[in-house]
Amino acid sequence: MDFGGLELWALALAMGITLFAGTIKGALGFAMPMIMISAFPGFMTVELALAGLILPTLVTNLSQAFRQGVDEAIGSVRKYWRMMTAIAVFLVISAQLLPYMPERLMLGLLGGPIVAFAVVQLLGIPLRIRVERRRRAEWGLGMIGGLYGGVSGVWGPPLIVYLLSTGAEPREMVRVQGVVFLMGAVVLLGAHLQSGVLNASSIPFSALLVLPAALGMWLGYRIQDRLDAARFRRWTLVLLVLTGLNLLRRAVIG
Repeated sequence: MDFGGLELWALALAMGITLFAGTIKGALGFAMPMIMISAFPGFMTVELALAGLILPTLVTNLSQAFRQGVDEAIGSVRKYWRMMTAIAVFLVISAQLLPYMPERLMLGLLGGPIVAFAVVQLLGIPLRIRVERRRRAEWGLGMIGGLYGGVSGVWGPPLIVYLLSTGAEPREMVRVQGVVFLMGAVVLLGAHLQSGVLNASSIPFSALLVLPAALGMWLGYRIQDRLDAARFRRWTLVLLVLTGLNLLRRAVIG
């Protein structure tokens, strides 16, 4: 079977990276695609890297979204439907424009504000979105997330910024991320089946990575269950800083 034309050592390395990324996602609810898309292009094409993360992202988000049950997941859909709609629409648009969009510029414009937001929060300066502004914030941050998601496979940071700014508790944060990321993963799957990124060569590679991703999620859940709210928020902000710095790195050096 053709796994994207990769040699055995590259497949093993990809599986190890995915195991680590799945563990982080299980613990904090996000960052798996970011870790994969950051590491994979060092030994494979960007197109194969993007294809590789699609099926693991879909499967792990199914688990994350429904971990507290169907009713809780449906409640999250009802509460955050505006952001989900905006992400879905703009993810499809940007996925089709992938060859023409200035990716480095977009990543830089996203990475800077994310780092600034997370650092300010870590310094103890609270930033909160007022109740009367939350609808506009959902639409706006959802549009931003969708635009970047189709280009890079990473659409989580704007959502996490929103959840942190509204004071969502840890279980809700992780569940909502799972629900929104699941919707985005389904859209991304369809978009890149159409764009050709997912094809007869790359689909087996992506399917293979589901196994280490699922194992990583199981390990991460065990860590998540031991974190109190304060530590969960602190580690989420630390990871958000690293995510933003990585986006800036990609903007500068590719």
